[in-house]
Amino acid sequence: MEMFTDRLQALTEEVQPKVVEWRRYLHQHPELSFHEVETSQFIYETLQSFGNIELERPTKTSVIGRIHGRPGKTLAIRADIDALPITEKNTFPFKSQNPGVMHACGHDGHTAMLLGTAYVLSQLKDELNGSVKLIFQHAEELYPGGAEELVQKGVMDDVDWVIGAHLWSPLPIGKIGIVYGPMMASPDTFTITIKGKGGHAAIPHEAIDTIAIGAQVVTNLQHIVSRNNNPLEPLVISVAKFVGGSTHNVIPGSVEMMGTVRTFNPAVQEEVAKRMEQIIKGITSAHGADYTFNYIKGYRPVINAETTTKIMEELVREIYGDEAIDYTAPSMVGEDFSAYQQKAPGTFIFIGAGNPEKESTYPHHHERFTIDEEALEKGVTLFSRATFRFLDQDA
Repeated sequence: MEMFTDRLQALTEEVQPKVVEWRRYLHQHPELSFHEVETSQFIYETLQSFGNIELERPTKTSVIGRIHGRPGKTLAIRADIDALPITEKNTFPFKSQNPGVMHACGHDGHTAMLLGTAYVLSQLKDELNGSVKLIFQHAEELYPGGAEELVQKGVMDDVDWVIGAHLWSPLPIGKIGIVYGPMMASPDTFTITIKGKGGHAAIPHEAIDTIAIGAQVVTNLQHIVSRNNNPLEPLVISVAKFVGGSTHNVIPGSVEMMGTVRTFNPAVQEEVAKRMEQIIKGITSAHGADYTFNYIKGYRPVINAETTTKIMEELVREIYGDEAIDYTAPSMVGEDFSAYQQKAPGTFIFIGAGNPEKESTYPHHHERFTIDEEALEKGVTLFSRATFRFLDQDA
């Protein structure tokens, strides 16, 4: 067993320079959700060069690799590959070459880590007590997301467990974030349009003031969080866009608001949408205005299974020691990894990538976001070792 672990580690160390190289190439060539044409082709050709990997393209911009070992169960490992519509402000040599598009969330690193894992496991194919499915998923950043599309294509139909990881700049390098149960929220979106009567700002009584009505709506929506919701039940309602008016002395005839609702509980999700419309309808009708309200459910919440999470926690302790474990608090951000968890028990972890000395502490989706590349090795190590841990338990 010790000799096999040494061989596994040697392969991980061997591929590490390539993992960094792949991450930098992908960072230079980011592509937006559902448009990852060159990215997916690069992934396909790289996997093809390893040998021992069965490849398929279930959608135009995704890639699935499968490594078959002895007869047994199947573990799926997922990496997201898309970038964001952000203009990068970093100055390092491998910054984005695509204007207005940037890997500002670590997906370049996720892809590179899974490519490194694919290389390691392809060299150890005959040692696998089962199969591993490598999911290079498009469009995590844009609803309805690539995960749901791949699930509908049957990618998860023969999978017994699924794992994934997110490089996380708020978490220091060397730490691995473990969360049991609810980890990431359902990211719903809403749009509210209030229609009143425009007029002169100096003669407000002849208008129906949509700005004033909209302000009341924004304020009263927070009463759902503070007075209608159980304070022990996480809930966020944020109005992030409020557009109306064109100058200082004209009351606009309409305003538009957009925002998001975040929760871990489907029952709360249903109740919030109903309560929001009651409030909007009540305020607008009280002031003689009309409204439209559009509520779109986003990804399901990411909820880690206890069985798979325990395996991942034990593995982290075994490799890196107790001090590496960070029992990370759940986050209200969203992730479509949850689609895979509807089909098989699964766990999503955080890999610490923050380091002030390397300026890798900027928040995700920031124009200066980057990672400490030493975190990439931890992803390859954990994914590779987890593959054998999951498959060997049922051998």
